[in-house]
Amino acid sequence: MTSHHAERLLTELHASLGLRRRPEDVAQLVSDLFTSLGADLDPATAKALDTATANSLHSLWHGYTSMREDFARPVGAQRQLGRAATLFGSVPELPAEAGDDPARIEAVIRRAGEEIGRAYGENDFGMDRLNREERAEAGIGELSKRQYNKRFRLLRRMEAKLARVVHEQRRREVTLTGKGAIAHTLPYERFAADPGTAAFVAYLTARGYMRSIFTNGKQRRAYDEVADALFRRLRAEPERTDWYVVAHAHPTAEVLGHLSDQELSELLGHWSRFLREVAGLLEDAWNRCALERDTMIVRPGNDSSTWNQAAQAWSTARAHWLALLTELGREDFLDRVCPGKVPRLMAADVAHWHRKTKGGLHPDTYVWAELPLPWEVLRGEAECPRSLVEQACARHGVDPVAGGWTAPRPAAEPAPFRRTPELVHGVQVADPLMASALRSAGVFSGKGQRAAANEWL
Repeated sequence: MTSHHAERLLTELHASLGLRRRPEDVAQLVSDLFTSLGADLDPATAKALDTATANSLHSLWHGYTSMREDFARPVGAQRQLGRAATLFGSVPELPAEAGDDPARIEAVIRRAGEEIGRAYGENDFGMDRLNREERAEAGIGELSKRQYNKRFRLLRRMEAKLARVVHEQRRREVTLTGKGAIAHTLPYERFAADPGTAAFVAYLTARGYMRSIFTNGKQRRAYDEVADALFRRLRAEPERTDWYVVAHAHPTAEVLGHLSDQELSELLGHWSRFLREVAGLLEDAWNRCALERDTMIVRPGNDSSTWNQAAQAWSTARAHWLALLTELGREDFLDRVCPGKVPRLMAADVAHWHRKTKGGLHPDTYVWAELPLPWEVLRGEAECPRSLVEQACARHGVDPVAGGWTAPRPAAEPAPFRRTPELVHGVQVADPLMASALRSAGVFSGKGQRAAANEWL
C-alpha cells in the first residue's frame, strides 16, 4: 500500500514521461517519493539524489527555468468543433479534450456531413457541392445557398485540420520516442506498480529528453551517476523490479535477460513496426529535397528539423531492435538484412568548427554514404547484409560492433552528473532570466536581432 502523497508523486512521475522536465526536478520527485515511502536508501543513492536535487527548481532561490517543460503540442480542433456545434443540430457541445482526439473529430465531420448530404472526403468546392435541386432531394431545400456553402466550407476546413492534427501528433510521438524510447507509452498501473522501477525509468527518460548543446564534441549521455545509483537499487532487488518496464527505456543485455521470450518478441515487434514507419518519414524528407549525402551538411531548402527528428527516432529504434534480436539469439537475421545507421544533418558552422578542431567529418558519415538507403533495404529493393556493413566500416576505420553498426553498443560507463544548463538555441547561458531576455531578442537564432538585444549585451 502506498500513501496518498506517494500516489500523487507517482502520478507526477508518470506524467513526466510525456513532458520535458529537467532531470533535477524529476530527481526531486524521486527523492520525495522515497521519503514518503520511508525507503532505506544506500549511501550511494542518497548522495547521488542529494547532488541532483541541489539544483532542482524547488531548491533554487528563483525557482525558474527559461526553457519549456513540454514538447510542442499540436493545436487541436476545439475552435472548429465549437463552430460545428452552432451550425449543425446533430453536433453537441463537446469537451475541450475532444479537439485533440482525431477519432472524435472525424466522427463529428461525418455526422455533420450527413445533415447536408455530404460524404466524408468530398472536398471539391466546384464538383462536390449540391445545387438547389440536389439540396431539395436531400431534404435540405430550406437551407439557403449561402448557409449551405458556409457549412460545406467548415467541413472541408475541418478535414484539413484533422490531417494536420494527426500529422503533428505523430511528429510529437516520433520526437518523444527518439529521445526517450517508449517509456511514455507505459500505462500508469504498470509503471507505478514498483516505485523503484518507476523512479529509474522516469529519471532516465528525463535525461534522454535533454536538449542538444551547441558543441563540436559529443552530447551528454543519458545514463549518468544518478541513473546508475537508481539502477543498482533495482539490481539488488531483481524479483521486485519490473524488468519489462525497465526495458522500455534501458534495453541492456542485463535487463533483457530478465524478460520472457514472449515479452522480448512483443518489444521486437513494436520496434520493427516503428522502424518501418520512421523509414517512411525519412524517405519523405529525402524526396522533398535530396540531401548532400557525402557530408550531411544542411543546405538551403533542407527540412533539417523533420529529418533530424526522424533520424534520432531511427537511431533509438534501431538500437532497441538490435538489442532484442541479440537477446533472442536471432543475429543471423542481420546476415541478410542489416539496415545502417542514419546521421543527423549538421549545420554548416558546426561542420566547419568540427573540421578545424577534429580534422574532418565523423567516420560514420562516410559509412552511411556508401550503404543503401534504409527505406530501400526494409522494402527489399536493395540488399544490405551485415557483411556489406562490415566492409564499409573497415574502409573507414570504424569498429562495426563498438560503433553500433552490426550489434548493440556495449554498455557505457555512467557519465558524471552535471546540472541542466539554460540554453538559447543550443548555446549555454548561466542565468535563466538572462536566457529569457536573449531568446526574446533573437540572440543566437541566426536571424536579425531586435534592437532590444543591445540592452542585454
